[in-house]
Amino acid sequence: MIWPFRKARKQIARIEITGAIASATRQRVLSALKIVEEKKYPALLLRIDSPGGTVGDSQEIYSALKRLSEKISIVASFGNISASGGVYISMGAKHIMANPGTITGSIGVILRGNNLERLLDKIGVSFKTIKSGPYKDILAFDRPLTESEQNILQELIDNSYQQFVETVATSRNLAVETVKSFADGRIFTGAQALELGIVDKLGTEEEARRWAAELVGLDPEKTPCITLEERKPLLGRLLGNSAALVGIESSLDWVEFELATSGMPLWLYRVGR
Repeated sequence: MIWPFRKARKQIARIEITGAIASATRQRVLSALKIVEEKKYPALLLRIDSPGGTVGDSQEIYSALKRLSEKISIVASFGNISASGGVYISMGAKHIMANPGTITGSIGVILRGNNLERLLDKIGVSFKTIKSGPYKDILAFDRPLTESEQNILQELIDNSYQQFVETVATSRNLAVETVKSFADGRIFTGAQALELGIVDKLGTEEEARRWAAELVGLDPEKTPCITLEERKPLLGRLLGNSAALVGIESSLDWVEFELATSGMPLWLYRVGR
């Protein structure tokens, strides 16, 4: 009989991060990383297909990956898109592979507010606000930003941006000024990311899996890759993986993400929305 922990040492763990990164993603990934550590998997394949997400959640996933990378080999594999917060969390892996056509980059921070003042005036709706300080209702949707509020928010964004840049620079052994030269929100392909030093190699997820096995001295032909994922809700299991369902779930997830993160700094690249 082979004990489960001994069996895990001959396998590669796989964690997939898809869609916008928010609290649900963080909780799922941190739980999976704990399993990887407890079962002593020698290597982890981190598949990322995400446009980014919230700053804090991305930072917590990155920090957990960084700690784990001191114990095991982690290979990040970029899918169709790994941008903004997707790039940030990948910095927790010491080895990164992307497809040549992967959309990546978008290194930066955005905070968005909505001003509905003119619309509210037209329909005769107004708000009375009682607040403890002049900035408690910053980003209120029924009035424009004041100059002092704009300065406060810009300082916040600049500080978050500097954290992002320094993380990339440290993780990829690049000078901060070098990172700033392309960290202006632009997106680029995986092939361009290789030239910039963001990724180490170009290749598919299968090639990333083989690379992970080789890094820890396992046979890439025979080593199993075990995906760690949470159990889907009953409705999802009953309805299956139809294309229509995928579209509905994606739309609902995005609406939930937008509502949950309104007024929060985001590391996010939005595609086709």
